[in-house]
Amino acid sequence: MPPYELAGRLVIGIASSALFDLTEADAVFREQGEEPYRAYQEEHLDDTLGRGVAFPFIRRLLSLNDLSSPDDPLVEVIVLSRNDPDTGLRVMRSIQSYGLPITRAVFMQGRSPYHFMPALNMSLFLSANETDVREAVALGLPAGRVVGPTAADDTEDRDLRIAFDFDGVLADDASEQVFQADGIEGFRSHETRNAATPHDPGPLRDFLAGVNRLQRREEEQRAKDPDYRIRVHVSLVTARSAPAHERAVRSLKGWGVTVNDAFFLGGIDKSTIMGVLKPHIFFDDQVGHLTGTSRSTPSVHVPFGKMNEHGGRAPR
Repeated sequence: MPPYELAGRLVIGIASSALFDLTEADAVFREQGEEPYRAYQEEHLDDTLGRGVAFPFIRRLLSLNDLSSPDDPLVEVIVLSRNDPDTGLRVMRSIQSYGLPITRAVFMQGRSPYHFMPALNMSLFLSANETDVREAVALGLPAGRVVGPTAADDTEDRDLRIAFDFDGVLADDASEQVFQADGIEGFRSHETRNAATPHDPGPLRDFLAGVNRLQRREEEQRAKDPDYRIRVHVSLVTARSAPAHERAVRSLKGWGVTVNDAFFLGGIDKSTIMGVLKPHIFFDDQVGHLTGTSRSTPSVHVPFGKMNEHGGRAPR
């Protein structure tokens, strides 16, 4: 039997802390230690874990495999966990209970699992563990820390709405550094002069490219079946405004990726847009923005760039 190839698929790594609500189990581990935690997980082995921040996003992403044959899925989600195999049993049983088609997992007994991302062709790793995420990003790996509510998940709704910030997420943070050094006018002048020069890609450019592949498959399906309803919708939500918007648009085109909508907010609170847009996940590199969005929107902090080296950054 030939090996199962991950090349060409959209592969996501998910920590159990991002997929499920582990509040109670984590409290046992922190307050009582490893052995009571093991006993707790064994005692609750058949108790299905509650949905976590990234659950609706992951469920909808996996549902897109109905556009391919069962033996050749478009999307592969692999558990990357600090649990050992024994304590990870509850995670896998919970996955089975929800009917999620996740069959592959890496359990590392207290060690960081993100080192296996390149070997597994992953374009994104989601976790609630800030240390793991920061270390992964520092190594140039595309990772984010989930923050925000454990969102209600309408199982009849198959739409998937994804929203991205631009600088420090899809693009690198070079222009953000110009803003921090020279202020808003210096930033606008710099972006106008360089409007025709694409940014260097940021940590999630390749993930967006993978989402675009899914969108193209949807378009192919609609061409065959006019009644097919497009499910994936991608939005850009950035603090940029004119004239700095042009370089962002040109960069996306230069990289060969696309978004359906773009919001150039010029400093308007992003949470006001999220309340209407209602994405199932929103990626931003600024803690200040996520403080607002995470009250109602499943959000992801991508700790990329110079300003995140010191644990956070001022909102712009």
